[in-house]
Amino acid sequence: MRCARGLYLAALGLASSAHGFVGETKEDGANAPSIGSFFEATSPDEKVAKAALDRIATGWRDSYAALIIDIARFLPRSRTPDEASEEVGLDPEGSRAAGPPRGGGFREPTTAVSTPQSRARERLIHFLEKQTRQRFGQDLRRWRRWIWGLPKAPHPDYATFKARLYAVVDPKMAAFFPPGVTALIRLDEVDWGGVTVNGIPPLDHPKHVPATEAGYLDDKNLVFGILLKGEARAYPKRILAWHEMARDRVGGIELALVYCTLCGTVIPYGSEPAGRAFTFGTSGLLYRSNKLMFDAETRSLWSTTEGKPVIGPLAGSELELPAYPVVTTTWREWRTAHPETTVLSLDTGHRRDYSEGAAYRDYFATDQIMFEVPARDERLKNKAEVLGLLLPPADAPNDAPRKALAASTDFLRKNPVHHLTFAGHDLVIVTTPAGANRVYFARGTRFARWRSETRLDDNAGRSWHLTEDALVLEGNPGTTRPRVPARRAFWFGWHAQFPDGELVM
Repeated sequence: MRCARGLYLAALGLASSAHGFVGETKEDGANAPSIGSFFEATSPDEKVAKAALDRIATGWRDSYAALIIDIARFLPRSRTPDEASEEVGLDPEGSRAAGPPRGGGFREPTTAVSTPQSRARERLIHFLEKQTRQRFGQDLRRWRRWIWGLPKAPHPDYATFKARLYAVVDPKMAAFFPPGVTALIRLDEVDWGGVTVNGIPPLDHPKHVPATEAGYLDDKNLVFGILLKGEARAYPKRILAWHEMARDRVGGIELALVYCTLCGTVIPYGSEPAGRAFTFGTSGLLYRSNKLMFDAETRSLWSTTEGKPVIGPLAGSELELPAYPVVTTTWREWRTAHPETTVLSLDTGHRRDYSEGAAYRDYFATDQIMFEVPARDERLKNKAEVLGLLLPPADAPNDAPRKALAASTDFLRKNPVHHLTFAGHDLVIVTTPAGANRVYFARGTRFARWRSETRLDDNAGRSWHLTEDALVLEGNPGTTRPRVPARRAFWFGWHAQFPDGELVM
C-alpha cells in the first residue's frame, strides 16, 4: 500500500498525461470541456494551467465543480499557523483502519510552505469561486454540500474522470468506472475512503473456536451474534473492526458479513442471490460515508446499507442480497444464550492489535465524522446509536420499495419492551438488560414485561421464549412471532442513506 502523502503528490502526475483525454467525443456534441483539461489545470506550468482553465470556462456548468473538488481533495493546502505543529493526514500506511487522526475528523493534506501542489489547489479554488460566485475558500466540505444541492447534471465523461483519478490510488479502481457505466447513485457523492482495493483485508472463511476456547474475550467485550439454521457464531468487534468484512459459511449459508466502521453498521448478507455466487470485497470507496463493496465477478459496486448493486454491470438488475438477523451484545450474554456458539479465532492470518477498542479508538471517542454527508439531523448526535430496519409496506409485495425506521438505542434501553406500528406492520422491539435489541412481528400480541433474560410475558400472562429466529410461546412451539432483520448504526450514517425515514426517540 502506498504512503498516503505519496498518493496526494502523485495526483499532479495526471497533468502530464492529460493529453490522452483531449478531443474525446462528447454526447450530443455538447461543448463540455475535455476531462484532460481538468487535470492539466494542476500543471506547474502556469501557461498550461491557464489555457486549461480557459477551456473549462468556455463550456462551464456548475455541476462540473465536482471534478475540480475531486482533484483538490488530493492536493495539499498551505498549513495555517495553528496547524504547523500538528501531525495531519492519514496514518503512515495510507489506511484509515487505525482510525482518523486525533480529534476525530478527516483532515486534508497540508504543507507548511507553498509548493507547486498547494499553488495548484489555490488556483483551482480561485477559479471555482469565480465561476460559481460561491465563497467557500479551501473548505471542501462546504463545496461538496453545495454541489450535492445542485440538480444532477454530471459531466458526460465523469465516470472516465473518476477512473483516471482513482487509478492514482489503485489501478484496480479504474475497473469500477468503465465508459458508459450505469450508476444509480450520484457519482459526485462517491469518494475515496483512504485505502486501496481490499486495503482493509476481508477475512476469508476465518478460523473459529468453541466458546470454551475463547479465553481472549472478556465478558463485556462486544460481539455481533448470528444464528442460522441452528448454527451460532460470534464475531467480536475487536477483530471485525480491523477487517470490515468476513466471508464465511454459517448454517450452510455463504455470507458476506459487512461492517462499515464509519457508520457503525454490521449486516450479514447472503452472498448467493438468485443462485449466483459472488465474492465480495472492499472497494476503498464510500457513498455518504457508507462503504461501497464490490463483487470480484463483475466489478460492480454495491450499497452496503441495502445490499443492492448501484454502479456497474449489475446496477438496475434487481439483484438484492438477503439480509439476516444480527444482534450486537456482550460476549457474556451471547455465550450464555448460546453455549454451543463458535467465535472467531485470533489466528486470522493478519498481524493486528486485536485488543478491545484498539481499532478506531479516536473515531469512536468523538462525535465528529470523517467524511461529509449531504445533510445531518440534529435530533440526535452524529454517532448516537440507532436500531435501523427496512420493511416494505404491509399491503405491498415483498419486492416493493422499503420504508426506513430508526429507533434510538437510548430510548429502547429505557423502554425494553416497545410496541409500534410501522409501514402497516405490528412490531415489538425488545431490549435485554445488556442492551441487545431484537425486533419481532407482534401480530396482535401485546408483550408486557421481561420475566427473565430469555423469557417475556404477554398481557394474557403467557410466557414466550426469546430466540434468534422468533418469540416462541411456552408449551406451544408452533405459535411464534418471527424475527425482523435489524441492525445498529450511527444516526448520521443512517440518516444520510434514508433522510425520509421515521425516527423513534
